[in-house]
Amino acid sequence: MDFITKLPSELDRLKKPVQKLYYKGNLELLNLPKVAIVGARKCTPYTKNLVISLASSLRKHGVCVLSGGAIGVDNYAHEGAFPLTIGIFGNGLDEIYPVQNAKMINQIYSNSLALSEYEPDFKAHSWSFLERNRIVVALSQAVVIAQADFKSGSMASARLALDMGIPLFVLPQRLEDSRGTNSLLAKNQANLIDDFDAFSAKFGSLYQEDDEILSFIKINSSFDECYAKFGDKLYEYELESKIAIDGIYVRVV
Repeated sequence: MDFITKLPSELDRLKKPVQKLYYKGNLELLNLPKVAIVGARKCTPYTKNLVISLASSLRKHGVCVLSGGAIGVDNYAHEGAFPLTIGIFGNGLDEIYPVQNAKMINQIYSNSLALSEYEPDFKAHSWSFLERNRIVVALSQAVVIAQADFKSGSMASARLALDMGIPLFVLPQRLEDSRGTNSLLAKNQANLIDDFDAFSAKFGSLYQEDDEILSFIKINSSFDECYAKFGDKLYEYELESKIAIDGIYVRVV
C-alpha cells in the first residue's frame, strides 16, 4: 500500500482538509469523469436494481462511480460500475470492512481503486464514515442519492453536495420508501434521473468525444488493423466495457 503524493485538486474545496490519502489499485481512475452514488444500507430490491443499472450505464459511458464500500446501495454501485469504480473507506485499507462485502472490496483492491485517509490498520468508527463521505462528495462531478431516510449519512452527503455546489440527483421512489430523497425533490434541491443513458452521457461524452481509440474504431471495425495501431490497449478498453471484440471485428458499445 502507498499514499498519493499529489492530492486531487477537487479536495481543495473541503473545509476539513485531507492530509494524506492511502490507496490500493489504479490511480488512473481519478482522471476519469466521476459520479458518486450513495444511499441506504437496507435498500429495497427496486432500488438495488436501479442502482446497478445506473452504475452500469455510467461505466458504459466511461464514467467512474464513487461510493463508500458499505452494504446496500454502495456495494451495488461498485458492482454495477466495476471495474470503473472507486471505493472510499472509513477504515484503513489493511482492514476489510464490512466483511459482508469482502469479495467486492478485494476486487476493488485488485482491479479498481480504493482510497482512505486513515492509517493501514485503522478500524472504522461511526465518525470516520461521516468523514469518508466528505471525500466521496468532493471528488465527484455529481452526487446521486439513491434511497435515504431523513436522518442518515446519505442525507448528510446531500447537504455536503449542496454546500459545495455539486449537482445533486435522486432516483424515482415511492413516497414511503425514501422520504429523504423525496424531500430533496420537493424542495427543488435535487433533480430526478428518469433516463439513465441520457444522464450518463452528460458526463461520459466529455470523456469519449476526443478519444482517439473510440473514434478510430467507429470508422474501422477490423480487429487486426485496430490492434496494429493501439496494441493491448484494446483489451483494457474491452475490460472497461467501452468496446466489444467479436472475433475479427471490434465495435464501440
